[in-house]
Amino acid sequence: MIPYGKQNINQDDIKSVIKVLKSDYLTQGPKVPLFEKKISKYCNAKFSVASNSASSALHIACLALGLKKGDRLWTSPNSFVASANCGLYCGAKVDFVDIDPFSYNMCPNKLEEKLIHAKKKNKLPKILIPVHFAGQSCDMKKINLLSKDYGFNIIEDASHALGSKYLKKHVGGCQYSNITIFSFHPVKIITTAEGGIATTNDKKLLTRMQLFRTHGITRNSKLMTKKPHGDWHYQQIDLGFNYRMTELHAALGISQMKRLDEFVKKRHILKKRYDNLLSKLPIIKPYLSSNTYSALHLYPIQIDRRKSSFSRLKLFNELRKKNIGVNVHYIPIHTQPYYLNIGFKYGDFPIAEKYYQNTISLPLFPNMSFDEQNQIVHSLTNILQ
Repeated sequence: MIPYGKQNINQDDIKSVIKVLKSDYLTQGPKVPLFEKKISKYCNAKFSVASNSASSALHIACLALGLKKGDRLWTSPNSFVASANCGLYCGAKVDFVDIDPFSYNMCPNKLEEKLIHAKKKNKLPKILIPVHFAGQSCDMKKINLLSKDYGFNIIEDASHALGSKYLKKHVGGCQYSNITIFSFHPVKIITTAEGGIATTNDKKLLTRMQLFRTHGITRNSKLMTKKPHGDWHYQQIDLGFNYRMTELHAALGISQMKRLDEFVKKRHILKKRYDNLLSKLPIIKPYLSSNTYSALHLYPIQIDRRKSSFSRLKLFNELRKKNIGVNVHYIPIHTQPYYLNIGFKYGDFPIAEKYYQNTISLPLFPNMSFDEQNQIVHSLTNILQ
């Protein structure tokens, strides 16, 4: 089976993890802070807070920004459920903004329309989470301008986008947002096995996220309500969670960072080959804006309904039969049973739904060979023709 995504682990990665296993620290040692510094430096952000998943990072980012019951959070329906669930964890009301039909990212024009209507009803969001789908940044400059007019905070869900650039600057620098989130799941650009991180330039948000990551506990005497009893003393000053990243995961991430740009470069080579090899088939290839440099986490195609009536389900099944591990990204969040039960319905966000009906993600990962890619294209061509 050729998977749709796959981690790239070398001997240096393995040695890094083994070295930690032989050290004095498996948790709360020097590796997590070092990994945080490397991410911050790469993205040109002042601070980073590592966690055990991107979902955890989204949650503590929302908490740090004060999201609570009665507040509103808006995000994209074209994402994994974590982008919306983080709002529900805080007791907030979640809503969505439909996508642009070309980039599959949150549409700034539809966002502006929705904001105009929401302002009239006094139902503006406290937090907006634009999702950089497949590694391509949203139009953050326009979204940021809207945030100044309508007073909402921004968390960039860049789970797909480590190594991406927007307007020639690395995503994660938080030039247009309060916080940016990255994921290190095995199919992402680099991996820590499981893990996530939040970057920010706001020291207060840093302190809040660090607090929520570790049970709401502090050992910083300046944050305590009274003088500490001794060096052992700590206080729980808020209700937090055990969302810490381990030393093992951080060591793997530090090692993987050395090859981050190489991984993205290989993805671009494979993307260019796909574009050429698929040019005569009745499919719509991924669109990349001139303002962005995508990390290319995914290569999503759509069946072009102007040229073919071929069933997406049949195409998916036929490719799987040929040991090609295609996948679908994403089932629109608002159509999941949980979200239907809280009031959403089919037809609420038609562009995301239309995209979902026709899309398939082809395999794309750095160590995929040209022979494997040729096999994928050959099978796809035979099925469609």
